[in-house]
Amino acid sequence: MSDLLAALRGVVGAGHVLTGDAETHRFRTGYRFGTGPVTAVVRPGSLVELWRVAQAVVDAGAILIPQASNTGLTGGSTPDGDTYDRPVVIVSMRRIAGVHVVRRGEQVVCLPGATLDGLERTLAPLGREPHSVIGSSCIGASVLGGVCNTSGGALVRRGPAFTELALYARVDGDGRLELVNHLGVELGDAPEEMLTRLESGDFGAVREGGRASDHAYARHVREVDAATPARFNADPGRLFEASGSAGHVVVFAVRLDTFAKEAATAVFYIGSNDPADLTRLRREMLGSELPLPIAGEYLHHDAFVLTERYGRDTFLAIRHLGTARLPALFRWKDRVDGWFRRVGLRDVADKALQVATRFGPSHLPKRLTDYRDRFEHHLMLRVSGADAEATEVLLARVLGQGRGAFFRCTREEGDAAFLHRFAAAGAAVRYRAVHAREVADIVALDIALRRNDTDWFETLPAELDSAIAHKFYYGHFFCHVFHQDYVIRKGHDPLEIEHRMWALLDARGAEYPAEHNVGHLYPAKPALAAHYRALDPTNSFNPGIGQTSKRAHWG
Repeated sequence: MSDLLAALRGVVGAGHVLTGDAETHRFRTGYRFGTGPVTAVVRPGSLVELWRVAQAVVDAGAILIPQASNTGLTGGSTPDGDTYDRPVVIVSMRRIAGVHVVRRGEQVVCLPGATLDGLERTLAPLGREPHSVIGSSCIGASVLGGVCNTSGGALVRRGPAFTELALYARVDGDGRLELVNHLGVELGDAPEEMLTRLESGDFGAVREGGRASDHAYARHVREVDAATPARFNADPGRLFEASGSAGHVVVFAVRLDTFAKEAATAVFYIGSNDPADLTRLRREMLGSELPLPIAGEYLHHDAFVLTERYGRDTFLAIRHLGTARLPALFRWKDRVDGWFRRVGLRDVADKALQVATRFGPSHLPKRLTDYRDRFEHHLMLRVSGADAEATEVLLARVLGQGRGAFFRCTREEGDAAFLHRFAAAGAAVRYRAVHAREVADIVALDIALRRNDTDWFETLPAELDSAIAHKFYYGHFFCHVFHQDYVIRKGHDPLEIEHRMWALLDARGAEYPAEHNVGHLYPAKPALAAHYRALDPTNSFNPGIGQTSKRAHWG
């Protein structure tokens, strides 16, 4: 591989070709799952450099794993062990982070390293928003990663990330690298000229036509009597070229719709000890003449309590520093852990942060902690300001029939409630780090239940339940998409438990994964595997995803 490394250094400079175990660790290790050895991590600084890097890797007969922010939860942009039949090169896109606003702000063209947080800040002065806000954006998730994984989001009206408009490179059946421009933007014909113009925003005509978001989702999610999920990764109707490609093409840009930002909103906090209360509320709200809520986020009592303790520093960092600074904090934490890892100490930064933030008064408003003590099931509901009074009437009527209650939040309470909910995803990882002696691992599932399911809260068999130290249940309630993270006790096999979970989900008619894609954890269903093979007939880019073949030409 010396010739390949020399070629890569000639393209991006020696300082941006990483080869040692220590310096490649944070790129080849997933946020929650996945790792493996690599020949190099390459960090191009422009689209032309990215094209030349891809050409060098293809010419060398090596594997290219495209990586945006490496914030996924299923190992989809990192290697999976050492069983590949060719050398592996990770290409990190973080340095190529441009966003171009087109069509008077109604759409954007995003380059590979653009983050959701950065896009949100770009659109704010225009009164517009991206497909997804907060959530994964707070840890630096990329725009393109969401599209390539058909990721979901917390906003009820917008559905999964999707576009038919993209510019990408693929390897054809004869092993040649080609550049495909389906962006709907005139850029010329020669690849390097096209990419130079794209990066600088030197666009020709921006053509109409082609979907840049899932226009039908708002109607689709209202069909509460349908016996299928509202959204899931392998839905054949949402697989189109770059959308759902999961790294089997190298995406240089996507064109996406933006959305008008609500001028005023209201947040209601709902608690109940009976899941049927939330079922009635979901069905009535989706089936009513009221406009769809903006967001409806579920959090179980146990996840509330554990996140209050193990997600405190994430909550405080976002509240006081903002989402824009959080990716830098994560990189700092990775460096600290790297220093200590060399002397055999693991998760030092997590343990230190946990000790530093465990003392002091609660960071949550009193009415939230009062509901923590009263209720098992928690729902945060954000609606348009114009719909607040009608929503309050509906809540009083529906919850008056059961064992629930609600209150209208102040701005501080509403912001804290949603921020606490989004800290839950990292709290399970923190728990595992702090209690490594008692924990075998985390089994992390994200599932989509059928839209007509009324029995949505999980009850596990006793022998399975006894192997679990803690459960983190949270999710996007109106879309019926749930995240279920299980902290497995030492002495139990997490993989065996996960496969038993799958059997239970199959019996319930659930689809999974719902929004984090298959990565290396889940087998790709036939439609998804066929999509990968059609995009990448030589299996040159990110092979093995969805537990498919890692070998050249899908051997």
